[in-house]
Amino acid sequence: MNLAPSSEEERFRAEVREFLETSLGGEFAGLRGRGGPGREEEMVEGRRAWEAHLGRHNWSGAAWPVEHGGRGLGLAEQVIFHEEYARARAPGRLGHIGETLVGPTLIAFGSAGQQARFLPPIRDGRELWCQGYSEPGAGSDLAAVSTRAELRGDRWIISGQKVWTSSAHLSDWCFVLARTDAGAERHRGLSYLLVPMRQAGITIRPIVQLTGTHEFNEVFFDDAETDADLVVGAPGDGWRVAMGTLGFERGASTLAQVLDFQNEFDAVVDAAREDGRSKDPGLRQELAAIWIRLRIMRLNALRVLAADPAGSSSRGPATITKLYWSGLHRDLGELAVNVLGCAGQIIEPSGLSRLQRTFLFSRADSIYGGTDEIQRNVIGERALGLPKEPR
Repeated sequence: MNLAPSSEEERFRAEVREFLETSLGGEFAGLRGRGGPGREEEMVEGRRAWEAHLGRHNWSGAAWPVEHGGRGLGLAEQVIFHEEYARARAPGRLGHIGETLVGPTLIAFGSAGQQARFLPPIRDGRELWCQGYSEPGAGSDLAAVSTRAELRGDRWIISGQKVWTSSAHLSDWCFVLARTDAGAERHRGLSYLLVPMRQAGITIRPIVQLTGTHEFNEVFFDDAETDADLVVGAPGDGWRVAMGTLGFERGASTLAQVLDFQNEFDAVVDAAREDGRSKDPGLRQELAAIWIRLRIMRLNALRVLAADPAGSSSRGPATITKLYWSGLHRDLGELAVNVLGCAGQIIEPSGLSRLQRTFLFSRADSIYGGTDEIQRNVIGERALGLPKEPR
């Protein structure tokens, strides 16, 4: 892993920075710092327009191959783009699931017809996507999904329930992992279906968070339908495709998360300086410890990407990533309210402050995307070779 940028990479960084500064200084200036995890309800229509703006300038799907409408960016360029995006406090991406998960999945596993149908509207910001994986009885144990789909003529008929579905209420499409072979067990007999969200057979119920807002949802499929040819890969091959999607989730966009946490940390430091607490030796030590952990998070993310750009490895440093950042963010949230002191216990009429929101939303980090308990099992069994936990 070479941390020294080349002259070409420096020029690319300047290009990205200029685009973002120009774009966020005009009609989109009010979007700076808006949206993202825990704040997805903010300025939705403005952020939809931002997605279209990125598409018009060929920055959405930039990592996709050129033949699929992208720029074919290399790993170093992808890292630079995501870092500069977060550093500019550009708005949270409404289209990130489509761009970083669905798009690469269709490029790797989809048919030519599926690619032609779905990639352009993802890139142009015209269609938003959500993920239909977790269920009430199948969260971290994804192979236990019970949502079923049956092929009847030229349509898949889908029944079941998904939960913790981010931005389902804003989405046009959902990729759904469903059981299409009733006689198969576990990961066998699953299929990966592309399902339109705006139909009578789908009911969406919001899950209200501690922040008083909602980005997570329950989704109920009651004989929902999708076309027979909207299965990615072969019927029954859904587990392989689903694991491919999860691999893409660990791509270069993880570097943006580091900068997002850094932005929150900077807000904590600013608050400490405003009330004079930054002079307290104990608090300074806590701030320094978080700063060091942020540097470690970035270096480990770069190490993982350098070793495995496709994000497919389940061994080595990749296994600790989720467990590490969830603990770091939780501690950052606790430090945020500690810095606020008594004021942190008061909700103003205008609503939660940024630091209060950081504290409340970070409570979920140790659960969504894989619980801490499951992550420790993954580290023990896959990385350290320990015996599997008794079932």
